[in-house]
Amino acid sequence: MKNSKEIALLFGTFLIAISGLVYELLEGTLSSYLLGDSVYHFSLVIGLFVSSMGIGAWLSRFVNKSLEDTFIKLQLSISLLGGFSTLILFFSFAYIRNYDAFLYLITISLGSMLGLEIPLIIRILKESFSLKSNISNVFTVDYIGALFASLLFPLVLVPKLGLMQTSFLFGMINLFVGFMAWYIFRNILSRRYIIYFFVIFLALVVGFIKSNRLTSLIESSLYKNSIIYSKQTPYQKLIITSYRGRFQFYINGAIQFDTIDEYRYHESLVHPIMINAKYHNNILVIGGGDGLAVREILKYKDVKKITLVDLDPAVTTLFKTHPLLNRLNNHSLEDKRVNIVNQDAWKFIEKSNELYDIIIIDLPDPNSISLSRLYSKTFYYLLKTHLSRGGAMVTQASSPLYTREAFWSIAKTIKSTNLHTLPYHTYIPTFGEWGFIMASKFPIKFNSQKLPKNLKYIDKNLISNISIFPKDIDKIEVEENSLSRHRLIEYYNSGWKVWYE
Repeated sequence: MKNSKEIALLFGTFLIAISGLVYELLEGTLSSYLLGDSVYHFSLVIGLFVSSMGIGAWLSRFVNKSLEDTFIKLQLSISLLGGFSTLILFFSFAYIRNYDAFLYLITISLGSMLGLEIPLIIRILKESFSLKSNISNVFTVDYIGALFASLLFPLVLVPKLGLMQTSFLFGMINLFVGFMAWYIFRNILSRRYIIYFFVIFLALVVGFIKSNRLTSLIESSLYKNSIIYSKQTPYQKLIITSYRGRFQFYINGAIQFDTIDEYRYHESLVHPIMINAKYHNNILVIGGGDGLAVREILKYKDVKKITLVDLDPAVTTLFKTHPLLNRLNNHSLEDKRVNIVNQDAWKFIEKSNELYDIIIIDLPDPNSISLSRLYSKTFYYLLKTHLSRGGAMVTQASSPLYTREAFWSIAKTIKSTNLHTLPYHTYIPTFGEWGFIMASKFPIKFNSQKLPKNLKYIDKNLISNISIFPKDIDKIEVEENSLSRHRLIEYYNSGWKVWYE
């Protein structure tokens, strides 16, 4: 019996370690989704969580009586707060408009309670093991549990359950640990705990079952139009909204396009590079999993091969199979000349042995390290080595108005690879003033005779003016973006704060 008690408590420690790290990851992921800037919010959450665990460990010295009773009360509190944490944060962001205060409160409260647990378990187990073995056993299962959680969260929990269901599930896991501890020490503990366990379990189960409905209701308040599609993938949150036949596509809360004016963006991205490049034989598209850039490329009859590299298979599958969306891209992803590769763009280009006549980079804005590295000098050098002799490339480069420093940092970074560059811009109502950077191994000259006839926006008159910048968005002195110092993220975030904070 004594040995089974020890095993049960160590197993409880393992579950506690998993749940603790999962709560950290949930808060960091949700904050990144709602607020952007994943580096800042992950660092903030982890820093507060770990510091609060230290506070909890320090507070444990003041618990001198009824260790078992205190441990079970902790589990009840953690299961309730941790289980409902994602719902509380979602709700506070959508309706109360005071997200940061709730984030700090929940993080500090959960961290303190979780920090209090480990010292209590060590003291409860002191009768069974020597101090050395006791500490070794507890911290061994604690660290193993953390590793298990770090693998479980991105591979299973987020893609299969989503953030809110994961939160409720781990609330139930903490509740199970509390019930297990109560059962072990039931001879010295009150039976009233059974009522507490039952009520909290019922609340968590209802929350788990209704999670999808709750998420939809709250997300609906965050978007102007009705949500017709919502999916959490291992990489990002995908949302499609609809209003009077218009569709808007969002990734992690940031709009990617609106069907009312997406043609302005995609024609501006694709056609200047197509009429500048000498050949259209082999084309690489990085990002652009919606197939809209590919749709524009296929308007040129001499295109022989297109390789589309997009990290998330959920995006390319959606825009290839959804009847409304594949109509929007003219079934471009089903064209026999298009080869879809779902892989990290950096890994793909490192392993590729091909030379491309045109490289089109249609990535989200550089608001995180994972994206900023694809706007770095090193990455552009890699792309340059894969350009054919007459090759050219283009990237979307955010707004020269809202994020002026970021735009010109991208331009300077590409120019540092010794390519000929041409920054240009256009107006897209959904985004505002938007910028692009073209680069090639030869001087850039537009041949407007090559333009297809069925374009809605781009014409030879517009082409002749797109590289003219007014004074308020013209070139300024900035730093290049490198892997060692991601200045681009700083420029990007500071630019948007000026306009929207």
